[in-house]
Amino acid sequence: MGSLVGQSKRSGVLARKLGMTRVFDEGGLHVPVTVLALEGCQVVGVRTDEDRAVKTKKGGDVTRNDGYNAVIMGAGDRKAKRVSKPMRAQFAKAGVAPKAKVREFRVDADQLPEVGSTIGADHFVAGQKVDVAGVTIGRGFAGAMKRWNFGGLRATHGVSISHRSHGSTGQCQDPGRVFKGKKMAGHYGSARRTVQNLEIVRTDTDRGLILVKGAIPGHDGSWVELRDAVKTARPDEAPAPGAYSAPEKAPEKKEAPAPSGDAPKVEGTAADNIVLVDGIGPKAEEALKEKGLGTLSGFVNASDEERDAILEELGVTEKAKNEDWVGQAKDILAGGEPKAKVDKDLLKKLLKEGGE
Repeated sequence: MGSLVGQSKRSGVLARKLGMTRVFDEGGLHVPVTVLALEGCQVVGVRTDEDRAVKTKKGGDVTRNDGYNAVIMGAGDRKAKRVSKPMRAQFAKAGVAPKAKVREFRVDADQLPEVGSTIGADHFVAGQKVDVAGVTIGRGFAGAMKRWNFGGLRATHGVSISHRSHGSTGQCQDPGRVFKGKKMAGHYGSARRTVQNLEIVRTDTDRGLILVKGAIPGHDGSWVELRDAVKTARPDEAPAPGAYSAPEKAPEKKEAPAPSGDAPKVEGTAADNIVLVDGIGPKAEEALKEKGLGTLSGFVNASDEERDAILEELGVTEKAKNEDWVGQAKDILAGGEPKAKVDKDLLKKLLKEGGE
């Protein structure tokens, strides 16, 4: 076990609580554990107190810094259409897919990882103490007995239909009011709580699982934050700055193959139809035809600015980007087949009608 003195502060992780089970230790005794899963926990950004040059809207450069060091972690998957535009821009800048949950962890300057790195379960080691923060299960409006463990009033001797009430809450004429913070009936649960010094029993790197001894806040399926314990030294075996894997590089875009002599000609025929692109339906086809982009060749040969403006006007920019409409059109013009089977059959039909 290391010493608290001189230890750098590492980043925590975001994990999903799967539920509780038990495992057996070397002596055969059962140990109750909570199972946590790392579902694509990834670095989506960093904060740093180092000065850096930032471009302004007017084109100039200014020197800025965040004033502190931190790691922004994201976990879970979320559809792009369910993410706000500013957050989509942040994820795109980091080169990562949209995340369901995002949290910030303060770290020391020497513990900053590379943006896009994925963290594994071996970030923690067996026997290590951790602090777990989560939101407790909401229990709605609760009485004083359930909320504060009051004993209730007497069963007899003048008490009628109010056995579970909390009784008197105020004083006499002076001060004649209820003090703030008085334990009374009210909303119970749905509060952020941190449980300290829980022990890591086991980690499974292949499946991304962490087994923590005991119970932690939150219902099954909720997200929790897992950090190194602040009151106990981190073991020397724990990796620093952490068990990060290098970010995956985006595959290079391949140019569309040149049309071979055997490939059927599409451009300038009845088969030169934008509907062959997978993702373009009758409504989108009609709208593109009105804008002059009803053919594959016209769609490809249009300038990027013109095409982007039309797609933005029709509200399909994100869909066209995700489904790569331009790339599909280039492949079909180069002699390739459409993605969808129904479009493949349509292409054959159009080529046959055109006499090709």
